[in-house]
Amino acid sequence: MKKKHRAFLKWAGGKYALSDVINTMLPKGNRLVEPFVGAGSVFLNSDYDEYLLSDINQDLINLYRILQRTPDKFIKDARRLFSPENNQAERYYQFRKEFNASADPYFRSLIFLYMNRHGYNGLCRYNKSGGYNVPFGKYKRPYFPEIELNFFAEKASKAVFICDGYRQTFSHAKPGDVIYCDPPYVPLSKTASFTSYAGNGFGLDEQADLANAAEEVTNKRNISVLISNHDTIWTRKIYEHAKKQRSIEVSRTISQKANKRNKVSELLVLY
Repeated sequence: MKKKHRAFLKWAGGKYALSDVINTMLPKGNRLVEPFVGAGSVFLNSDYDEYLLSDINQDLINLYRILQRTPDKFIKDARRLFSPENNQAERYYQFRKEFNASADPYFRSLIFLYMNRHGYNGLCRYNKSGGYNVPFGKYKRPYFPEIELNFFAEKASKAVFICDGYRQTFSHAKPGDVIYCDPPYVPLSKTASFTSYAGNGFGLDEQADLANAAEEVTNKRNISVLISNHDTIWTRKIYEHAKKQRSIEVSRTISQKANKRNKVSELLVLY
């Protein structure tokens, strides 16, 4: 049995648990293109010769590029932040303030990882001004993901990281590529909407446009596209032209209360 690899970032909607199922639906190809790479679980647990990994979150892409170029230095510097004296609310909020005031990519990458592991429930969220605003998480001993960082850095030799929207990322795809899309999911209720992890929302118009983009790239350039989302009447409708649909039940992991982590249906559609 092939060993599965966890992402070094905690991530709402991460695909570690679903990576096996996703791999069974991903067609063979030379390169996997991901317009919504997130924490990179599909990248880490798939086997393509090359990867084009994109996200609109500039902090995320800067972190990946730095880890790709100077893994030993970055891991050594990041490890210093994971200490008991830094696992306090006062220190966390000071780091968050310095992060929001800084334009230095290396410093922001270090603090981004620190806040991801010390912040509330692994959320990544910005306010409308672009300020990171996730509160302190109150964990006893935040885990430093050294093994996961090293594996990511090693596999990143196959990858190119870009910060772009999904339409722009689609434009880079060529015959022989496979595209996997893991967009912010359609909310299951009016109070469940969480689409602003990079400072700008991903609403129903964008959801429908992504489905259109998948259909276009499949028809015009003969490139396969796999998309994951919540299984709802609305998503079934916008993906009606996909050649294959598969519904699976998954456990919800964003709630801190175990009794509220109900199973929900997710949809995987292949164009």
